[in-house]
Amino acid sequence: MKNTFHSAMLMTVALLASSPIVFAQTGKGETVVKDGATVSLEYTLTGVDGKIIESNKGKEPLRYVDGRSQIISGLEKALVGMKAGTEKKVTVKPEEAYGQVDPKAYQEFPKENVPADSLKAGATLFAKNANGEMFPVRVKEVKDKTVVIDMNHPLAGKTLVFDVKILDVQPPAAK
Repeated sequence: MKNTFHSAMLMTVALLASSPIVFAQTGKGETVVKDGATVSLEYTLTGVDGKIIESNKGKEPLRYVDGRSQIISGLEKALVGMKAGTEKKVTVKPEEAYGQVDPKAYQEFPKENVPADSLKAGATLFAKNANGEMFPVRVKEVKDKTVVIDMNHPLAGKTLVFDVKILDVQPPAAK
């Protein structure tokens, strides 16, 4: 019986060696980040100067579905192919993050429309868009009768550096 099994194994190996079949290891943690996969990760975001902007380490993981534009495109592209447990440092240029600073995003408003305690350059306010979503804006300049508000994303024009660890990857949902 032992020789028969050994002969069968050698025949199987010979058949596999001559066939174009490709095998991939599967199992828990082996699913890779790809379109439609649900990804959980932890990250620390810094500027190119190394100063921490934001981090979720020790907090709730960031979860997103790959390919759905739920995170900035430069980071999403860089994570494709990663498995749970892997880490990566990703540098994202403004064009693949929050874009360049748009001079048209500076708007003037009457001074009386801005809360008195926010009438100073650098103050952060929250505005509401047409969909009713709130977003941060900053006071750029206070003039005699108006206030210049910067509506650019706070990270517009900045190169971002992410230290990322993939915590979990769930395969795309069956269609």
